Amino acid sequence: MGRSREERTGGTSRRRRVTIADVAAEAGVSTAAVSKVLRDAYGVSDQMRTKVQAAVDALGYRPHTGARAMRGRSYTVGVMLLDVAAQFQWEIIDGISTHLESTPFQEVLITGGTDPARQKRAVEALLDRQMDGLVLITPNMEASWLEELGRRVPLVTVARHGPSQTYDSVVTDDRLGAVLVVDHLVALGHRRIMHITAPIGELERPSVLSQTPRLDGYLAAMERHGLPPQVIETDYSEPGGHRAAAQALDAATPPSAIFAGADGSALGALRAAEERGLEVPEHLSVVGFDNAFVSGIGRVSLSTVDQDGPATGRIAAELLLQRLDGRTEPAHRVISPDLVIRGTSAPPR
Repeated sequence: MGRSREERTGGTSRRRRVTIADVAAEAGVSTAAVSKVLRDAYGVSDQMRTKVQAAVDALGYRPHTGARAMRGRSYTVGVMLLDVAAQFQWEIIDGISTHLESTPFQEVLITGGTDPARQKRAVEALLDRQMDGLVLITPNMEASWLEELGRRVPLVTVARHGPSQTYDSVVTDDRLGAVLVVDHLVALGHRRIMHITAPIGELERPSVLSQTPRLDGYLAAMERHGLPPQVIETDYSEPGGHRAAAQALDAATPPSAIFAGADGSALGALRAAEERGLEVPEHLSVVGFDNAFVSGIGRVSLSTVDQDGPATGRIAAELLLQRLDGRTEPAHRVISPDLVIRGTSAPPR
């Protein structure tokens, strides 16, 4: 029979803080084994993990973040996203949070916007707070800066294409996703397909963000089908999508279908169509990219490309924990997208 918590902590009425040594004694294992379980390290058996987790739950053990920071580890992970309105990015963060839930690590969020200088300030603010590692979602700074950052701290980027020697990355096969959209619309009978893309700023190939391979995939698929491309560049947002769609729909020869590079832009395109009395999909088909939660709401029912945000976040967190556990070789994970056909795409009239 196990001892009571009072007995385990010296029998005093004022309970002292439970330590990793208490957890080891309760589980009947070494403190090193407990540490490996808490760090989600390589080579931990399911039996060991179950035993240690049972001791953690029985004792109510919580990591002492301040003490760990003094020993060189704060057990916090900095996550930079664009802004609080970026719906799909919150699905990535949910995946990160879910994966870290069973570990002693806690995510700390900061918004960086799209400006590279602001993003750098956000990263430095996280480093000033002694984050053990970083996950940067759509980082827009130059490749050399990211490489240097990867030498300073364990780093994982999300949606940043291109090779790296110092950090890990998780991306979607964005080019394939765009090809799936064009092939779907062409199969329905569309020939005038407009694409809403986003500016790439100062980035140069091969180190680019998702909008570039999505545009590449669209152009390649349109050429393969012998169709003239129509591209409008704006920011990936509802207002940006609205502006681009309004411009296209007010033209002398409007498109019969719009492929928006992000679901937020697709929502703006739907608003522009509604303002002009166009029925979707009877008069205009609209397809997005992300499969954000709002896309599946009944009244929206947006056809879109699913790139599995929660899985993206879980993979990013897994890679970062591996880095923290000592892995040094860069890892690059690619998620294969799926086309989700809903109610906003149909054959043209």
